[in-house]
Amino acid sequence: MVDGTLFPCLDWRARRDLWSVKHGCAGMNVQILVRLNGEFVWASDPYPGSMHDVAALDASGLLEGMDPSGWIGDKGYVGRGMITPHKKPPNGELSEAAKEENRSVNMIRQVVERTIAHIKSWRILHTAYRRPLETFEQTITAALAVYSFTTTP
Repeated sequence: MVDGTLFPCLDWRARRDLWSVKHGCAGMNVQILVRLNGEFVWASDPYPGSMHDVAALDASGLLEGMDPSGWIGDKGYVGRGMITPHKKPPNGELSEAAKEENRSVNMIRQVVERTIAHIKSWRILHTAYRRPLETFEQTITAALAVYSFTTTP
């Protein structure tokens, strides 16, 4: 399963690309890959917060040479060959069958959401980063490496 998350930082006016409209704050976008049992597998390099999840996943190069047909993602990954919930059609409603499929997919997707919540329980990753912006990417990468080390058997 794959999903993206935003690690917040202070709003540096010189770096407008860090602003995420979706989250309403500045930060870095990281794609997280986990197994169905919630085991942390991989994290992308940090990308500017303004970058959409699919664009960040494409930029990471993870999908190159891989078949993501068995992967599960949210609605942001529609069109990448993954299992995703159905989007509501414009000026319409989802059928009951599509709603039931969405419930099934979301019941499985909760694992990646919980893993991200567990990662963000680390104070350095859920509070706004206040140190120099040049060190933000290295700090995120180091914190995720330590997280991986402590949670991998």
